Amino acid sequence: MIYDLLTKAVEAKDVAAWSALFSDDFEFVRHKSGTSLNKTQSVEMMKQFMASDKVVEHSRRCIYENEDILVIHSVMDFADNTREAIIAVYTIKDGLIVASETGATLLS
Repeated sequence: MIYDLLTKAVEAKDVAAWSALFSDDFEFVRHKSGTSLNKTQSVEMMKQFMASDKVVEHSRRCIYENEDILVIHSVMDFADNTREAIIAVYTIKDGLIVASETGATLLS
């Protein structure tokens, strides 16, 4: 399933493997900031995350996955020394991720 492939790519810091899971018309919606990114912008963001020792994901778990949707929860540390609980919902079509929406809660 996509969850396992996504997790392996993130753990290996393999941006190419991560990117291959997303459709060319992918859109990432970030509800915290009210912004969205296309695939190219999302790949650039992941390159920065994967290159940083300060960006660390903890407690990643798959809440639900089928051929249409994937829901992941995790806690992330960011380069600005913040920590957030993240819920990510991925829409899947024809075996590729076509959209992602996240919600984030700042943790103290």
